[in-house]
Amino acid sequence: MSGQIVSGSDAIWKDPRAIALLLAATLTIMANATISPALPGIEAEFAGSPNAALLTRFLVPAPSLSVLICAPVAGWLADRYGRRWMLLLGVVLFAASGAAGLVLPDLPSIMISRLLLGVAVAMIMTAQTALIGDYFIGDARRNMMGLQTSARNFGGLLFITSAGWLALISPRLPFAIYGAAIILVPLVWRHVTEPAPLSQNKYAAGSEGGAGHARWRILLSGLALLQMITSLIFFMMPTQLPFFLASQGGDHSAKTGVMLGILTLSGGMMGFFYLRINRVLREAGSYALGYALMAGGFLLLTIDGDLWQSLAMGAIGAGLATVMPNFIALALALSPANRRGIVSGALMASVFLGQVLSPAVSIPGIAELGFLGTFRAAAVLLASLAIGAAMWALIPRLNMILIQPFRGLRRSR
Repeated sequence: MSGQIVSGSDAIWKDPRAIALLLAATLTIMANATISPALPGIEAEFAGSPNAALLTRFLVPAPSLSVLICAPVAGWLADRYGRRWMLLLGVVLFAASGAAGLVLPDLPSIMISRLLLGVAVAMIMTAQTALIGDYFIGDARRNMMGLQTSARNFGGLLFITSAGWLALISPRLPFAIYGAAIILVPLVWRHVTEPAPLSQNKYAAGSEGGAGHARWRILLSGLALLQMITSLIFFMMPTQLPFFLASQGGDHSAKTGVMLGILTLSGGMMGFFYLRINRVLREAGSYALGYALMAGGFLLLTIDGDLWQSLAMGAIGAGLATVMPNFIALALALSPANRRGIVSGALMASVFLGQVLSPAVSIPGIAELGFLGTFRAAAVLLASLAIGAAMWALIPRLNMILIQPFRGLRRSR
C-alpha cells in the first residue's frame, strides 16, 4: 500500500505497514525495564567491581538519558535524510546493543551498551511516529495512536514477564530478549517504504498536518510541556509505588508486581478504545476524561485496602492511555509533514524528561508531605488539568480560540 489510508480499523489490520510499525512500538517500552528482574543477579556477578551497586541501578534508566539527548537529533535526521532508514538502523542497533549484555565482560561496557540502546530507541520512536503521520490520516491515524499505546503496554508486560523467568536461570539471559528485535528487520525492509515528498503526495494536500498550522511551534511547545508534566506525575508509580507499599508492611514485592501489572493491563486495554472515545469526546474531552481518571486513581491510593489500590492502578493506567495518544495525534495534525520527525523527537524527549525529573520532584515531596500527601497533591493537579480540558471543550470562547484551527483539518478527513 503506497498511499495513505483514510479511516477504519479493518484497513489498519490489513496493512502490513501498520503491523510493522506497531511491532516496532513494542520495542520502546522494553528498553528500560526488561532487565529489571536480573538486577540483583547482575550486581552479585560483579560484586567485586568498583561502584557495582551504583552502576547496576543505573543500567535501567541509562537508555532514558540517551533518548532525552538524542531524540530531537534523530528526528531532525529523519526529516532530512529519510525515516525508513532511520527505523531500520534503529532496530538493528537495538538488537545489537541490547543483546550485547549477554557477552560483555564488565559493568562499564554493559553501561555503554545501555546508552547505545537509548540511541536506538530514539531512532525507532521518532521514525515510527513520523511514519504513522505519513501513512495514516483521520480515524486511521487516531486508531494507530491508541493501538500503539496497547502494543507498548502488552509488549512491555510480555517482555518483563519473560525476563523474570529467564533471570531465574541466569542474570545474563534477559539481555537475549533484545536480540529478538532483529526479526523485525525483514518486515520493515519489505513493507515500510519512504513516504513520497509532500509535493508529490496526492494525499497530503489538505490533509491533517500537510502544510501544518501557522503557529505549530507554539502549540507544540505547549503540548510538550503538558506531556512532560503528565509523564512526571505518572512515573511516580514505577519509582515510588514499591516504597509506598513497603511502608505499609506485608509482602510488598509480590504486591508491587501485581499492582504494576494491573496498571499495564488497564492501559493496554484502554488503548483499544481510544478511537471510540475520541470520536465522541474529541481531543478536549479525551483529555478531561483521562486526567479525571488519573486524579481519581491517585486519590484512591490514599485509601487503605487492596481493592481500592487495585482500582487506583486501573484508573491511572486507563487515564494515561486516554491522554497520551492525544499528544501525538494533535502534534502530527498541527505540524508540517516535512517536520514530523523533529516533532516526534521533541515529544519523545518531553516524555523522558518527565521521567528523569519525576524522582527529583517526588522524593522531596514525599519527605515533606508523606506518600499520602504527595498522592493527594498529584490528584489535585490532575483534577485541575481535567477541569481545564473540560472548559476547553465546553466554553464557547475557548472552543473558538483553541478548537477552531482543527476544524479545517477535520473537514479534510
